[in-house]
Amino acid sequence: MSANHVKPHINDALRKTLALVLAGGRGTRLKDLTDNEAKPAVHFGGKYRLVDFPLSNCVNSGIRRVGVATQYRSHNLIQHVQRGWGFFRSELNEYIQVWPAQQSDTQSWYEGTADAVFQNLDLIDSQKADYILILGGDHIYKQDYSIMLEEHIECNADVSVACVETGLEAAKEFGVVGVDGADRIITFTEKPEHPAPIPDRPDQALASMGIYIFNARVLREQLLRDKDLEGSSHDFGKDIIPYLVNSGFLVHASRFSKSCVRESRDVENYWRDVGTVDAYWEANIDLTHVTPALNLYDPRWSIWTYQVQRPAAKFVFDDADRRGMGLDAVVSSGCVVSGSTVRRSLLFSDVRVNSYGLVEDSVILPRVDIGRRCFLKKVVVTKDCKIPDGLVVGEDPVEDAKWFYRSNGGICLVTQPGLDRWSKAR
Repeated sequence: MSANHVKPHINDALRKTLALVLAGGRGTRLKDLTDNEAKPAVHFGGKYRLVDFPLSNCVNSGIRRVGVATQYRSHNLIQHVQRGWGFFRSELNEYIQVWPAQQSDTQSWYEGTADAVFQNLDLIDSQKADYILILGGDHIYKQDYSIMLEEHIECNADVSVACVETGLEAAKEFGVVGVDGADRIITFTEKPEHPAPIPDRPDQALASMGIYIFNARVLREQLLRDKDLEGSSHDFGKDIIPYLVNSGFLVHASRFSKSCVRESRDVENYWRDVGTVDAYWEANIDLTHVTPALNLYDPRWSIWTYQVQRPAAKFVFDDADRRGMGLDAVVSSGCVVSGSTVRRSLLFSDVRVNSYGLVEDSVILPRVDIGRRCFLKKVVVTKDCKIPDGLVVGEDPVEDAKWFYRSNGGICLVTQPGLDRWSKAR
């Protein structure tokens, strides 16, 4: 279901909706991947960046006013949004704009998710929107926000919180909502030891996705109330939402299963937080499967992005001792696989794999040059790396850990500084 098929009054409500994507976070658990750019700017899926998913969801849902709030190392993110998302017509009051953090005499850097919105309150007020959609900039999913908005209006809610069903053990890592029979939120607890189960599914809990629809008046009042509140962390999940739940506001749990975009009801409700190296690797590698959990090939709900125009991928040499080939692999434009094997791996644009090597179960970011006779298994190689001839990563965990970060799941994060240390030791 898309915004083109919803009820007429919802189309009117979409025109009165402003989306704000919170894209200022670093994502420290991604280690070197976010040393030089914010987590929402991290590459994903061969050609995308994480921020492309909430932005594409907005466009596909019929939301035409979007602000992207940036802060940490925002240059690459700002450049990406400006180059790839500038196709709306400003004279029709349609836009995707970057809203960088702005220090003033009374304001500093963002202190929490609610503070990030509060510091942009003058821009929000100027849009005279009826509904404010708050989104994170670093999750991977496909969601029709128009369905969530329709439910929000029909429930006469003050706030709606998008929630995903998850097992009780996994729910301990999220904000968990307790609901009544009408999905009104009656409790909200951050990372509880004993998550509240769903009334109709006692083995499952409803975890907050960090996606909120506020009535504009309610949002403004709560941000002003919270801004000088002693002891507040100025965060939606820790402060604003629990206060609203406990103060009698109608806070509605919008189940992701209703608005998730997928081929059929039998398909997984796909939502991923790729906040660790292991999770990042797994989500990318999943795309190499015959039937990935996330379908990026569905033209009914395209994921848009900015991409440099590059030639098609090329595989060369077909000799007995060196054969360029890809097996269960995703290989992006501009890549050249020259006499090596790429198996169960994802290559971003402009990667070159030179002869007599093997790349297996790996994620290779843009503009990496892999030398001859290299063996790479279960690695993530950061962009612009030059892999020296003969490098072997993925056979000896002790040796790998001398030069590169190695995750609990056994994924090595290969970086240029680590490669330089390896080369000097030879």
